[in-house]
Amino acid sequence: MKPIVVKNLTVGYGDRILSKNLNFEVNPGEIFVILGGSGCGKSSLLKNLFGLYPPLSGSILINGQDLTQAQGQNRQNLMLNFGVMYQQGALFGSMNLLDNVKLMMEEYTDLSEDQMNLIARCTLDLVGLLPYEHLMPSEISGGMQKRAAIARAMALNPKILFLDEPSAGLDPVTSAGLDQLIIDLSRNLDITFVIVTHELASIEAIADRVIMLDKDAQGIIAEGDPKILKTQIENKKVYEFFNRISTPLT
Repeated sequence: MKPIVVKNLTVGYGDRILSKNLNFEVNPGEIFVILGGSGCGKSSLLKNLFGLYPPLSGSILINGQDLTQAQGQNRQNLMLNFGVMYQQGALFGSMNLLDNVKLMMEEYTDLSEDQMNLIARCTLDLVGLLPYEHLMPSEISGGMQKRAAIARAMALNPKILFLDEPSAGLDPVTSAGLDQLIIDLSRNLDITFVIVTHELASIEAIADRVIMLDKDAQGIIAEGDPKILKTQIENKKVYEFFNRISTPLT
C-alpha cells in the first residue's frame, strides 16, 4: 500500500487557489521532495498533507484512509502515523531537548516516565544529540535544533515524516550533515520522507523523486528523478530551476 496518495487536490485559502487538480503518490521508504519557485504553494501543500489546513477539494489518503474525511478519534489515530518538523524547528524554549522529545509521548501514550526517558534518549541518539539531552534549544546551534526537531517528530515511531525546509538557514557543511541524517533514517529505519525545500544541493543529494509546482500553471509541471529533470530542456522553467539559470527582467 502507498503511504500517501493524493487525488484531485486543490490547495488554497478562501477564493485564492494556489494549486489545483494535484495527483501524485509517495512510495514506501521514499524521500519525496516538493519544490518550486516562491509563491507556488509548496508549503501550503505540505500543510494540507499533514492535516494542519484542509484542502479546498480532493482527497489525501494516508495508508489508504482519507485524512480529509476523518474526524474525532479516527482522525487523531490517523495523524499518529506521521511526524512533522516545522521550518524553524518549533522547539519549546522552556524545555530541554529530552523533554521536547518526550512531549508527544506524554500526550498520546500511557508509558511510564522511565519508558519515555529511554525512548527519548534512543531517539536523540539516532540524530546524534544524546550528549546534549539536558541543554535548552537556545544553547545549541541551528543545525542541532533541526536535528532535535526531527527527533521529536520521530518520538511516536511514525513511518512518515514531513519536513518543511529542513536546510533553511544552515551553512553548507551543516546542511550536508542533515542531508546525510535524512538518508540514513530513510534507509535504516524505512521511514518515508516528504520534504519541502528549494535547496538544489539538498535536492540532488537526498531526493528519490520530486514534484515541481509552478505558480503560473497552478499545478505540477514536472515529476521524477531530479538528476534526470536537470538534463531535460523541453520545459524551460524546469530546466532553468535545476540549472540555476536566471530569466532576464523585462
